[in-house]
Parts: sequence; structure tokens; C-alpha cells
Amino acid sequence: MRLFHVKRAVEEARPRTLGRHQNRRVGTHVTDARSAGEDSLDDMARRTALLDSIPDVDLDTPLAAQVATDARRHAVISGSSFARPTQTRVFTVANQKGGVGKTTTAVNIAAAMARAGLTVLVIDNDPQGNASTALGIEHGSGTPSTYDVLLGGSTISDVVQVSPANDNLLCVPSTIDLSGAEIELVSVDSRETRLREALRAYLVERSRSGLPRVDYIFIDCPPSLGLLTVNAFSAAAEVLIPIQTEYYALEGLSQLLKNIELIRAHLNPALTVSTILLTMSDTRTNLAREVASEVREHFAEQTLRTVIPRSVRISEAPSYGQTVIGYDPSSSGALAYAEAAREITRRDAPSSTTTTNQDGQV
Repeated sequence: MRLFHVKRAVEEARPRTLGRHQNRRVGTHVTDARSAGEDSLDDMARRTALLDSIPDVDLDTPLAAQVATDARRHAVISGSSFARPTQTRVFTVANQKGGVGKTTTAVNIAAAMARAGLTVLVIDNDPQGNASTALGIEHGSGTPSTYDVLLGGSTISDVVQVSPANDNLLCVPSTIDLSGAEIELVSVDSRETRLREALRAYLVERSRSGLPRVDYIFIDCPPSLGLLTVNAFSAAAEVLIPIQTEYYALEGLSQLLKNIELIRAHLNPALTVSTILLTMSDTRTNLAREVASEVREHFAEQTLRTVIPRSVRISEAPSYGQTVIGYDPSSSGALAYAEAAREITRRDAPSSTTTTNQDGQV
């Protein structure tokens, strides 16, 4: 099946919206050619020892073969270093289509980076507060939250919390109060850039206080293109778009890209779609393979080679107030998100974007 009208719409939007990403293309192997240059000798020795300790299995037994494969992937990712960016990188995780894995992607990539020693901030900009739940953050009604930041009642320093899962993982929680923020922001000055100014002030304050620099910031958005998402786009230099490998998930992509182009034209010229992640993939189906092929054809430089599979563990983790990285780090879903996080850290920021420095300047 060919997705003719989706291809045509996406092709029309692509040239105006996407900045040039100067990465070297990589293959589909678990490791890549840059590993040897970025991992220390101790990391390489530890990884080699772990790989050598995994017994050979009968590959004719699917379950045993999968267990052995995941064990090798876990050995590689646990023994691999994550590159620290030269400046803070800010991502908005967005897709107006619901149920494509935006929140799951934001929290799990953040958790994987934090586990690797990076300092990561997640801003929960969705009234549902699912990112806060997954990170184990208190976000009941009345909790200081993103709502208070956007309406000017609090600074990010006032509301930020440390995730109990990892001291390197910070979160600005969301509460149900945020559901009314779009209406309240209508009459507020600079309503589209409130989050950007708050984020700049927070980074300046951390720098002056001698706190460690935040390496990555992920802003989780609601499934809409309203003022909350506009604020997220205004605050970030990069957009990460999770795309479910199903037909309907592609239909709204061209509209999302057109909206991003409007943000670039009027509010944030530095904004670029730097990363696309394929999620909820069942590679046994022709449709999943075809959607993946279509996305890679049009966005070859932006699409991560890592694909997130459908996974029961990923779905279970939030009910325990955890990411899948903490809930079951050796599961296929956790390994995929860890590999995606590592891949992002090994990509340079697009040359057409500007990262945020220690003084909060963009």
C-alpha cells in the first residue's frame, strides 16, 4: 500500500521546515563506528567482558534467541558512554496526534540520559500530568507546577522537583490547573513566550548558584497545537516528533510541520525538527514496515535508526510511578529507549539551530 496523499503533503512541508542536519548516516547495528572513539578503554573492556559472558544459544528457539539478543544489547548500552553536549539542548516533544508515545518518549529518553550521568530536566506541559506520574513526581491539585510558571506566579526554581528515581533527573510537574491556562493566557502579555523567558531565567539562576549545568531539557506537550504547545515551541531549539508506525499517525504530520514553520517565521527562527522517533512498532506487519520506510524516505537525516517496539513493560511502568528504564531496564522496550537516548547524544545539534548556554542566552 502506498500512502500517496500523505507523501505529497509531507513532501510539500518538508523543504521549508527542516533544518539541515549534518550527521553522518549510520547503520542499523547495535554499536556504531563512533563507539570506539567515544568510550573509554575501561568501558570497552567491561563491555567486552559482559558480551563474552553471555552463553551461545540455539537460535532456532525464538525466546532463547531474543533473551540472548537483549542480554547483548544490555551489555553494550550499560558499558557505553553518553556524550555530554557543549551547551544545554532543549527539545520539545510534540505531535498533535494523541497516543503516539510523546510522554513515554520524553520520560524514558530523559531517564536513560540521567542514568548515564547527564543532568536532565523534564517540563510537563500537558494538563494530564502523565510525565509527572511516570517520574514519580507529586502533582496533585494545588502543587506548584507549570501552570504557576506560565501565569507568572512562580519561577521554575520554585516548582522544580527531583525525581526519586535519580538525582540527575529533574521535573517541573503539571497539575489539572494547567487545563485552564490557555484561556487565562489569552489576555496576558507575551503569552506565546512565557515558558521561554522562565526557562532562560532558571538556567541563569543555576549558573549563578554554581549548580551543575542542565545537559538536556525535554518539554512534553499535550496532543494539540494550542498555546501550551506554542509556548513549548518558542522555548526550544529542537523538536522531537514521535511517530507511531501506523497509517493515521502520519496524516497529521504535514500540519504539524506547517505549524512549526509558522513558529519559525514569527516567534523562534532557531526551531528545527532535528529528531524523529518511530514508536509502537510491530515489525511483523507489512504496514509498520511500510510506514517506517515512508518516514525514512522523506526524513532520512532526522529519523533515528532506533525503533521503539510495542512492549508490555513500557505500558506497565507508569502504573508503578516509574519509567520503563527504572521498572525493567533489561526489557526490550527499555533497551530501545536507552539506545535512542544514546543516539541523540551522539548526534550534534543541527547547524541551523542554537542551543542554550549557561547564561540562558539562545
